Amino acid sequence: MIRVTRLNGSQFYINPELIQFVEATPDTVISLITDVKIVVKETPEEVARAVIEYRRQVNQPPEGA
Repeated sequence: MIRVTRLNGSQFYINPELIQFVEATPDTVISLITDVKIVVKETPEEVARAVIEYRRQVNQPPEGA
């Protein structure tokens, strides 16, 4: 999960596997494969970095393996 911030300042977590695309309109809008759209404070670049970091963590082999 990645943490994002709504325009009102509340934070929540989103499953990055559900992200279809991210656009700046000028606010950042995350469109999910479920047709839900979420407006967040983070820039598209910040969302992309968070998704990349999430995928790095998920794809790491378990410790001690």
